[in-house]
Amino acid sequence: MADFGELSSWADGIDHSSVLTAHPDNVGTSRRVQVGRNTLVETITVFEPANTLAYDIEGLPRWLGTLENRWTLRPSGGATEVTVTSTITKGSGPLARLLERIVGVVMAKQSDAMLAGLDRRVGGAT
Repeated sequence: MADFGELSSWADGIDHSSVLTAHPDNVGTSRRVQVGRNTLVETITVFEPANTLAYDIEGLPRWLGTLENRWTLRPSGGATEVTVTSTITKGSGPLARLLERIVGVVMAKQSDAMLAGLDRRVGGAT
């Protein structure tokens, strides 16, 4: 997680990733992420070293709404507990809420895969 552009080196299902723009305080830094035929741009919105990384995800179909991932790190004994929280905002109304839940299930599976990749990368120390 320390190198925002290196996602594809440890996350399953990510074909390519690279930094597009870098900012000294990290907020505003963006990366390009290639997932199959989909090209995403993820832009850091919150960065607190050794604690929190949050980023907006753009490039998915508009009907999915807006998406954000937030990684939270917390010391746990001699290891680190890592949590990924995905936020999906589609709008109001029952159909929007249903779509948010469906997209949430997909995002949860992708987050689980990223966490598994991170765990392998650091040797199971998370």
